[in-house]
Amino acid sequence: MKRQLGLFGGSFNPIHKGHLHLVRAVKKELKLDGVILMPAGEAPHKSTAEYAPAADRLRMCRLAAKNYRWLTVSDYETAKSGKSYTVDTLRALRAAYPDAEWTLMIGSDMLLTFETWREWQEILHMARLCAVSRESGDLPRLREKAESLKALCPGAEILVLSVQAVPVSSTEIRQNLKKNADCSCLLPENVVQYIRKKHLYGNDPEQTMG
Repeated sequence: MKRQLGLFGGSFNPIHKGHLHLVRAVKKELKLDGVILMPAGEAPHKSTAEYAPAADRLRMCRLAAKNYRWLTVSDYETAKSGKSYTVDTLRALRAAYPDAEWTLMIGSDMLLTFETWREWQEILHMARLCAVSRESGDLPRLREKAESLKALCPGAEILVLSVQAVPVSSTEIRQNLKKNADCSCLLPENVVQYIRKKHLYGNDPEQTMG
């Protein structure tokens, strides 16, 4: 029997408890054997005050994953130069884990524009798609979208899951960090310590988080 693995990508800028809650919920619901976090590569047009370097975001993900034996962090996209596409990432993972079947975890907003993704039908041939909704009112619209995509790509498996939202966002966290506000309830403790040590996200490194 093949292992059931999930892929969850994002900027993780920074990774926070909301991300971890979502991953735990999907793993439990779908009975996945493990999940791979895939931090996105560099964003050359964004300032370091709002977008931490790839190496730092990768390190924060690895710190956050330490307490979960089933959670792995990949540097595939952060190690690449230029833009990464999910279809290429999935091809690389399928080659690296030939004994696995994949579930691609995405936000509900991404499902609504999924057919604009590069080689989106090929993605659906390589992985099951799981769109996560944090608003129960969105479910009918999302399920309708899933059915329309399946009609365009016969054989595709697309799930829509409702996961209770954790009221936290990376944008909110970065804004709080600039104000030297306490973010320990929103971030894993080892990530908080890393941000302090590296002076991330603050306008003035000497003032960031005190």
